[in-house]
Amino acid sequence: MATIKFKLAIVLSLCLIVDLARATDVKYCDKNADYDVKVHGVDISPYPVARGREATFSISATTDKAISGGKLVIDVSYFGWHIHSETHDLCDETSCPVSTGDFVVAHSQVLPGFTPP
Repeated sequence: MATIKFKLAIVLSLCLIVDLARATDVKYCDKNADYDVKVHGVDISPYPVARGREATFSISATTDKAISGGKLVIDVSYFGWHIHSETHDLCDETSCPVSTGDFVVAHSQVLPGFTPP
């Protein structure tokens, strides 16, 4: 069973940018890279999000290698402007090791007062 360590991401597999205006857009830092994790989409609930309210971000992805640990990096942009970044331990967000195939990483948090409408 192959194992893999994430460095800065699953990017939501390596620099996923979730644009709140188009909540399910997924972009990678390096469009030419062959990432071990392929992100299919992001489901945000509730949508639209609200300031001071909890929102859950469910990231659906797939991998052909078992993942024993790493970091989940979340970068948020709004109309092209970077507004927020945070890093989490992957195993705090989902059960590790992550088996090969499809999986979902869900993260919930109360959105700050500067959250765009």
